[in-house]
Amino acid sequence: MSGFSDPLTTCKACNEIYRADHLIKHIVEVPDALSNQEIYKVICDNEVTCPECGGALSEIYEFNLMFKTNIGPGGKLQGYLRPETAQGMFINFQRLLRYFRDHLPFGAVQIGKSFRNEISPRQGVIRLREFTQAEAEIFIDPRNKTHPKFGEIKDLVLKLYSQAAQERGEPDTMTVGEAVERGVIAHQILGYYVARTYQFLMAVGVSSGSMRFRQHKSDEMAHYAADCWDAEVLLDRLGWIEIVGIADRTDYDLKAHMAQSKVSLKVMVPYDKPIKRQKLVVKPDFKALGPKFKAKSKAVGDALKALTPEDIRGDMIKVQLDGEQIEVDKSLVSFETAEEEIRGEEVVPHVIEPSFGIDRIIYTVLDHSFYEDAVDGEARSVLKFLPGVAPIEVAILPLMDRSELVAPARKILEDLRSRGIRTDYDTSGSIGRRYRRNDEVGTPYDVTVDYETLEKGTVTVRDRDSMRQIKVRVEDMVCTLEGLLSGAKKFEKAGVMVEIHPT
Repeated sequence: MSGFSDPLTTCKACNEIYRADHLIKHIVEVPDALSNQEIYKVICDNEVTCPECGGALSEIYEFNLMFKTNIGPGGKLQGYLRPETAQGMFINFQRLLRYFRDHLPFGAVQIGKSFRNEISPRQGVIRLREFTQAEAEIFIDPRNKTHPKFGEIKDLVLKLYSQAAQERGEPDTMTVGEAVERGVIAHQILGYYVARTYQFLMAVGVSSGSMRFRQHKSDEMAHYAADCWDAEVLLDRLGWIEIVGIADRTDYDLKAHMAQSKVSLKVMVPYDKPIKRQKLVVKPDFKALGPKFKAKSKAVGDALKALTPEDIRGDMIKVQLDGEQIEVDKSLVSFETAEEEIRGEEVVPHVIEPSFGIDRIIYTVLDHSFYEDAVDGEARSVLKFLPGVAPIEVAILPLMDRSELVAPARKILEDLRSRGIRTDYDTSGSIGRRYRRNDEVGTPYDVTVDYETLEKGTVTVRDRDSMRQIKVRVEDMVCTLEGLLSGAKKFEKAGVMVEIHPT
């Protein structure tokens, strides 16, 4: 619960309440890395006042972001709406381990709603009280943090705003392999998921020029984290915003659940080859223990056998039995050396956690995709969606709403939909207006059915971004559009270019 709180300050004059770290964003680049005392010092040193009335601000205090609720008949039990989706996967760890045949590494993914009692739920979908979160928990062997597929991404070049780079005020540009080799990113597995996060964000349409990976500073890093990187994007009106976090959470979560549940969440990791070693075996003299400890003699003997040589010092041996300390004379115990074969060891897995803010990613794609230009003196609004995320991939547009054009247009519509292409059909308004509507919702390609379709068997395919057009034969159209949407074909070479003024 302590990890889900925000620093607040109150105006002493008008009693307005503010998120304290937000009031100093223009002064400190990463204000959430500061303690409450440090935030208040920045406020005082820079004479920051109430944005509403200019009054003096109070000292900083914490506000719990978790939504409290009452559970059960009569509401006698207290509960909280979940502030993140991750913990359900830790609760299910033993089931997941069985599913993966007791072998590391393995991962679990969950997407769902999380809830936080935000003080100021503003800025559209950037700051919400109810939001969609997608998280992965990748459980790994803590003794081996290399990744078998690291070679696939090691040459990927990223903009990394490391702790050292933040001191300089300028991010570094380097390959993932170089970042791991130089210790900028802690290890290969973390570097692998940073790289895959970058590839995912690029695939959905986030601009690479407006994206960076910022490492948490040492005073910002969670106490349990070995390393943590945020994928940040630059938005027009909001500046740099975090949309994904990738953290090495070490074994903190599993150990915390073990402490509360009293259930072992360790994993037996086998060695490549069994190891033989000498072991000192404790052998209690049960004949002598019987008369001395009577009904407790077996329990005392079992407790003695569980001791290590380090536990057996001095003339008297002390064992704990049902909360009671019992002393046993060392003469009642003998020792012998035996060879044992060790086939593996138990470890508490470490966890790599990529956490995606779905609402923020969608907002970012919209922000980075939108632009305006002018055609014939008229403004044109465009969403430059990649085909994979465009709600409509192709629009079928009969030149006019006449039966002789509608029939072949409907046939084309059904052909494309049968091939799994997201296709819309529109006959409302002029062809120019229909082009504009589809540009505005991000449709990559428009197919116009006109009288040349009836006479020559061709359709006109229009590219959203360049507004250029090509003629394609009807029988080649499905294959052509599949190639254009997948990127296998270039628009300029997909058909006969039509030299007309862009529309």
